[in-house]
Amino acid sequence: MPETPPRVSVIIPAYNAAWCVARALDSVLAQTWRDFELIVVDDGSRDGTSEILAGYGAAVRVVVKTNGGLSSARNAGIAAARGEYVAFLDADDWWLPEKLERQMALLDSRPSLLFCSTTTLVFTPEGRRLADWRCHAEERPALQCIFAANAHVAGSGSAVMARREAFTRAGGFDESLRSLEDIDMWMRLAALGDYACLDDPLTAIEKRGDSMSGNLDVMRAAAIRVMRKNRRLLPPTLRGGFWRSAYAAMLSDYAKWAYRKGHAARAAGDLLHALLLAPLSRGRRSLGLLLAVVTRQKL
Repeated sequence: MPETPPRVSVIIPAYNAAWCVARALDSVLAQTWRDFELIVVDDGSRDGTSEILAGYGAAVRVVVKTNGGLSSARNAGIAAARGEYVAFLDADDWWLPEKLERQMALLDSRPSLLFCSTTTLVFTPEGRRLADWRCHAEERPALQCIFAANAHVAGSGSAVMARREAFTRAGGFDESLRSLEDIDMWMRLAALGDYACLDDPLTAIEKRGDSMSGNLDVMRAAAIRVMRKNRRLLPPTLRGGFWRSAYAAMLSDYAKWAYRKGHAARAAGDLLHALLLAPLSRGRRSLGLLLAVVTRQKL
């Protein structure tokens, strides 16, 4: 008889992750939910990642590929997955023991849900706990929430579990994006079905200064592209004023971060653009930030 596939496929993309991947693997193997397969995509690592993975034996299925980036690695994992559900975990993050069990119960109880995530603990590399990445109230459809706040999906790439068939419908992760590929995917999933968040800390991430999130230029360019390319996913009535307001809010956020990094001229340009895009809904905030930038106030 053919082997019964697991309910969940856990996918860990790993690139030069010898320093951290064991922690991620151990957190998966310690899950109270046991019906899963564990797939690690070795994305062309050149350190000792392969040796560490070999030490786990049959507990880990390793997919080896040439380096292609995070989206490429996640897509390779999805292609290899056999489970009804797919759960992602970045190699430098980890899960609390009940994470899979709690998400499985939620998804099994609500067939309309395509994906879900959890409140997430955030730590510095030294182990200092920062503010939690919490679930947000769902007062409108998830797609609108993600446009209005790109970080709406708590925990993002390390907290999300989704129905595998949803990726067939939505398409894979966009391998041309250098950042925010997860936000792009959540938008496309949210256009197809519902999202929910478990407001319990079941995921943990490490926030490092050398991570992709620290590369502001890359993130800003990706955010602009993601907001533009997915505008078509919104209902026609929201592709005008709502989209412009969301786009202006995104520009204002990146302007604030740019100003803090010493790029006042760039910040002022984005804030002026935001002001012109949405003078009624975002004008007060954009103008206030612009005046702060021009007068060199602390933000």
